Amino acid sequence: MIPEIHIEDYAYSLDDSRIAKYPLPERDSSKLLHYKSGKVSEYIFRDLPSLLPDNSLMVFNDTKVVPARLRFAKPTGANIEIFCLEPVKPAEYNTAFAATDSSTWKCVIGNAKKWKGDVLELINPLDSREISDLSMTAVLEDREGQTGLVRFEWKGGFPFSRVLEICGTIPIPPYLNRESEALDVERYQTLYARIRGSVAAPTAGLHFTQAVLDRIREKGIDTETVCLHVGAGTFLPVKGSLVSRHSMHREPFVVSKALLEALRDGNRSVTAVGTTSVRTLESLYYAGVSCLEKGVPEDVEQWAPYTREYPYSTREALDAIVRYLDANGLESLSLGTRIIIVPGFRFRIVNRLVTNFHQPESTLILLVSAFVGGDWRTIYDYALSNGFRFLSYGDSSLLERAE
Repeated sequence: MIPEIHIEDYAYSLDDSRIAKYPLPERDSSKLLHYKSGKVSEYIFRDLPSLLPDNSLMVFNDTKVVPARLRFAKPTGANIEIFCLEPVKPAEYNTAFAATDSSTWKCVIGNAKKWKGDVLELINPLDSREISDLSMTAVLEDREGQTGLVRFEWKGGFPFSRVLEICGTIPIPPYLNRESEALDVERYQTLYARIRGSVAAPTAGLHFTQAVLDRIREKGIDTETVCLHVGAGTFLPVKGSLVSRHSMHREPFVVSKALLEALRDGNRSVTAVGTTSVRTLESLYYAGVSCLEKGVPEDVEQWAPYTREYPYSTREALDAIVRYLDANGLESLSLGTRIIIVPGFRFRIVNRLVTNFHQPESTLILLVSAFVGGDWRTIYDYALSNGFRFLSYGDSSLLERAE
């Protein structure tokens, strides 16, 4: 049964002064709130390894933010900002980034009403020869509201990934109320970012330094990665009172067979770094159910966890995916998920969550509340009363799951 949740029950007062507009000089010097069984304690992020159990498993999201914000001009001079969301033609990220003359993307379009059908030229404010030689243009193929299909064309034979590096800017969150700066190229990216495709950083990972990662591994904690490309939907507010009417955007993810086997075979405690890692890992159960019942894994729909009872164990579900991969000679599972995690969700894989402090009335607050058994206000009241910095460049927390 889909839960009837009113989003206003997950509101709190967040003054603009509490939002971290810039990162701290050292990634691991942020505050760390530790929540366990209703009790809150305070540390520095570099203390994290000492709070994790030996012989556990830690899972990171190794997606990489792409400089996906581009600015074009109409022949009349009006500016049109285009924010690439996901590739359409070619549809696979790797293939789209490798394209050398044209690529079509689903985009958010600023000033969309002013773009009727003109061919737009890229703005080149510093008269860069490198940008000029690309002769980059944008053509609107279809539009619905603020989003549309945009075909980009360019010269020079560069792959689209390189074109974005030359022409684009890092799409920092809108609530920072500032333009991207040089420091964001490095700091709005995790140290272990590897696979291009996100338009927003998995910000829980921004606190990790090589020293912290080394200490985690020295403690005998295994580290694994998943890849979920974060879409712009992560910034969308819940519209209306009832959460049941909110639509989650599909986000593609990849999980290796080796990690699936480790999750299936081990009884180790799992720490997920970031809500994106949680959503990926918890989606695996429902992908496994699809394998058991239909013979193939399918995208995980938004309300799948709430619409029925499932008779399968977590081990059975994960084993079904592994058997499917073996039968098809695959080394990884590639799917999409729209899963929403709200109070009432049954967690099957993740025991511990590293995450930042999220916006009021957001789906991420709902996830945190579900994870800590509804006690999210204890966490946020402490953070607000003790000088914690909020949102993407803010401080961190280690949350232990309510049993």
